[in-house]
Amino acid sequence: MAAAAAAEGLAAYRAVLRAARRTFAGDRLMLAESAVEIRRRFEEHRGLAPGSGEAARALSDAREAAHFITHMIVQAQRAPSGSFVVKPEKEHAGATLEDVQ
Repeated sequence: MAAAAAAEGLAAYRAVLRAARRTFAGDRLMLAESAVEIRRRFEEHRGLAPGSGEAARALSDAREAAHFITHMIVQAQRAPSGSFVVKPEKEHAGATLEDVQ
C-alpha cells in the first residue's frame, strides 16, 4: 500500500511540474519559482499517512493544481511594441472557474 501511495504521489508531483513547464515555457523566472513552490508544497505533505483522508485530499489538490495551471493560466509574451500578447492554446478554450471545482 505504501509503495502504491508513493507512486501516486510521485505521479501527481510530476504532473504539476509538467503543467508548470508547459505553461511557463520560456520564462526562466517563473519556471524556477514554480518548481521551488511545487517542491515546498509536496515536502509539507511528505509525512502524511498513506491512505489517510489528509493524504487523499493533498493528492486531489495536486491534481487540481495541475489542471488549473494547464487550463486556466496563459503566459503573456512581450511584443516588440512593448505591449503584451496572450495566445491561448486549445486547452484554454471554454475554460471557466467551474471547471476546476
